[in-house]
Amino acid sequence: MNFLNKMERKFGKYAISNLSLYLILGYVLGYVIQLINPVIMDFFTLNPYLILHGQIWRLVTWIIIPPSSNPDLLTIIMLFFYYSIGTNLERTWGTFYYNVYLFMGMIFTILGSFLIMGISYVPLFGLSQTMDFYGTTQYFIYVARNFSTYFVNMSIFLGFAATFPEVQVLLMFIIPIKVKWMGIAYVILLLVQFLQNGIIGKIVIGASLLNVVIFFLMTRSNLRMRMSPRQVKRRHDYNREVKRAKPMSVAKHKCAVCGKNSEDNPDTEFRFCSKCNGNYEYCQDHLFTHTHVK
Repeated sequence: MNFLNKMERKFGKYAISNLSLYLILGYVLGYVIQLINPVIMDFFTLNPYLILHGQIWRLVTWIIIPPSSNPDLLTIIMLFFYYSIGTNLERTWGTFYYNVYLFMGMIFTILGSFLIMGISYVPLFGLSQTMDFYGTTQYFIYVARNFSTYFVNMSIFLGFAATFPEVQVLLMFIIPIKVKWMGIAYVILLLVQFLQNGIIGKIVIGASLLNVVIFFLMTRSNLRMRMSPRQVKRRHDYNREVKRAKPMSVAKHKCAVCGKNSEDNPDTEFRFCSKCNGNYEYCQDHLFTHTHVK
């Protein structure tokens, strides 16, 4: 927790705002490429064998591979849903925490792909025979097709269910249900998928969702503080005052926690904390969550 706080103070200004939107736009690009020529998508997959042979762009381009192959109305609705819950998480946790959560999932997924590559050469796991039968290149093309951001999206929903368990949504647009029950159902489904899959499927699921376990173990106390009734009330009062206040276009403001300033972030609101001993100013993400200076 102290490590993440220090990282936020040092690198928080570099966090990517509205990261969920960029993920959705990446999917749109992926769907367009699929419609033009589906074969091209094999040049973007997370293929560890080809990455080690110089195709390093795959470390990034696999992110645009859509979670489903055939876009339809339900896919569009689900993308809007993930954008909505992702945006809510970013507002609640702060931009830096949300970035850490998603990038952890992506990094663990990349590490999982290289883990599969490593054990594929070990006869003990039985994958080396399959690789010899199909050939190394074709085998890793198949392995790479198992990796997408499907489970990263799943981690967004699980994070939302853990943060807002009492929020109610309409299942199939008809049945009202609390998010926590859907989260439990998804966890059970993932466990069933994990048990039914072979070693490749187990690593894909486990690596992609490892960020959920690690992130909440690291931040459970801090996230609980950010969601406490007291903090929610202070956030509400802050938003009300922001609407009343006139925009400041001349003065330069800088957050004492993450270093974000008003010149580089003109849409971000900054306020001084009346409970801190001194003139300490904070951005909207940290006004309610910082440790007061005494």
